[in-house]
Amino acid sequence: MSPRPEIQYFTAQDGVRLAYRETGDGRPVVLIHGFFSTSQVNWISYGHAAHLAGLGFRVIMPDLRGHGESAKPHDPAAYPPDVLTDDALDLVEHLGLTDYDLGGYSLGGRTAIRMLVRGARPRRAVVAGMGLHGIEYTSGGTTHFRRVLTNLGTFERGTPEWRAEAFFRQTGGDREALLHVLDSSVDTPRAAVARLGTPTLVVTGTEDPHVKTAPELAEVLPHGRYRSVPGNHLSAVAQPELGTAIGDFLTS
Repeated sequence: MSPRPEIQYFTAQDGVRLAYRETGDGRPVVLIHGFFSTSQVNWISYGHAAHLAGLGFRVIMPDLRGHGESAKPHDPAAYPPDVLTDDALDLVEHLGLTDYDLGGYSLGGRTAIRMLVRGARPRRAVVAGMGLHGIEYTSGGTTHFRRVLTNLGTFERGTPEWRAEAFFRQTGGDREALLHVLDSSVDTPRAAVARLGTPTLVVTGTEDPHVKTAPELAEVLPHGRYRSVPGNHLSAVAQPELGTAIGDFLTS
């Protein structure tokens, strides 16, 4: 296991207390984790943050609202549409970042796209574990995870739902907060994606269902490129090839 950087906090515009971690010195890169996950699990435990820090990056890793060390309010009003994007933009403003890079995995990748659509202008962006379909139509993913969270303990061993529940339990997720997070999802039309000028790497595991439309996402992005790494949606994030792909892109 890699070391655990100190947790820091900031307050979102609506008063919710949110956590983030940092490691390394140099060019800032904000990395956003996936649903059910945390900054520690997604980026630190598998060595990706250390790899990027070794390349000269200041790696900034928020815990999304409802996840990890961030607040997990149970009031539905704390989860308006696109609130995760609000929070990420608040963090960029809180840290005074103007020249930085941006990346995310799964829900984090979709949040990175939402940030770009809403005006964030990083030098480069990475969208990992996500394809065009999951960005245009969030309902597929939210339906899957809602089924998991509302039927815990009922899934046959080895099924996608069983694996998702196992990960939820591993990370100590808050069921009620996570259900509200799903309610905040916002679809992004293809036309909006096609207007994004940020050079963007799209990367997925070779066995990730998102691999079906990830190359298409790279094609729709005006300055997109695609790369695959070994693994499925849950296992690809644990492979060193993911960190290598991100580092290669950000330093090329």
